Amino acid sequence: MTKKLKFALFGNVHQERKSAAVQKFFAIAAERKAELAMPEPFFLFLRDNLKIHVPECEIIRDNQFTADYVVCMGGDGTFLDVASRVGDKEIPIIGINTGRLGFLASFSPDHIEETMADIYAGNFGVEAHSVLNISCDEMELKDYPFALNEIAILKHDISSMISIHTDINDEYLTTYQADGLIIGTPTGSTAYSLSVGGPIIVPQSETISLTPVAPHSLNMRPLVVCDNSEISLRVESRSNSFLISLDGRSQSYPDNIHLRIRKAPYSVKVVTRQGQSFFSTLRKKMMWGTDSRG
Repeated sequence: MTKKLKFALFGNVHQERKSAAVQKFFAIAAERKAELAMPEPFFLFLRDNLKIHVPECEIIRDNQFTADYVVCMGGDGTFLDVASRVGDKEIPIIGINTGRLGFLASFSPDHIEETMADIYAGNFGVEAHSVLNISCDEMELKDYPFALNEIAILKHDISSMISIHTDINDEYLTTYQADGLIIGTPTGSTAYSLSVGGPIIVPQSETISLTPVAPHSLNMRPLVVCDNSEISLRVESRSNSFLISLDGRSQSYPDNIHLRIRKAPYSVKVVTRQGQSFFSTLRKKMMWGTDSRG
């Protein structure tokens, strides 16, 4: 007898190429008699914009929902947004890549039938990805204070570089004179951090990386610390304000507040294909190690 499962389906409402994949997913869910839940904007996008017949489902109007699995249709940006909505529920996320690179959303939309068969057969893996939490001594931060990829401390576009006074476990490390500082998880090491010269870090390595953005000093190199470390920051700038970006969600804050960054008490569970390798993903998705000389 087929086990009855509940899937919460999330997706990017700015992508129309997912139409066939969504319809295939609905057909399989109906065949398996699965329960469905969807956030209201995505439900309306499918029904009104893509003119897809949406089966009976629970409408998610906030982040209070339950499911056996979350299905995310989109690229890595959509995956990051969905991960923030799943939060500490630790529901495994199945990423169907209808975007571009798809490092987190690793399943192909062309293989949904095989993917769902593997889910029901238990033929898959689940990776726990660490999350970062940021807090402030002086005020409550406006945004959801967790990030799966990175927390970036950045100057405003029109500002000169900022000074970021940095302590690790209450011991002074350095003052970064730079356009910013990226504090990243191993998951985030192939994202923003990589684009400014940060190291590629193997998932589940229990580390946090600190990578400066356009540092004033050429000997300011990326640093990797244990993920049980607490990182304390205080920013000074000529504009008297700076940006905190959590997985791309940015807010402006005043100088001289005291920020604390540490590993969150929960992880994001990511469903992987059986036998999926981080190194093969690097070679395939990022052309890592490829000799372009021919």
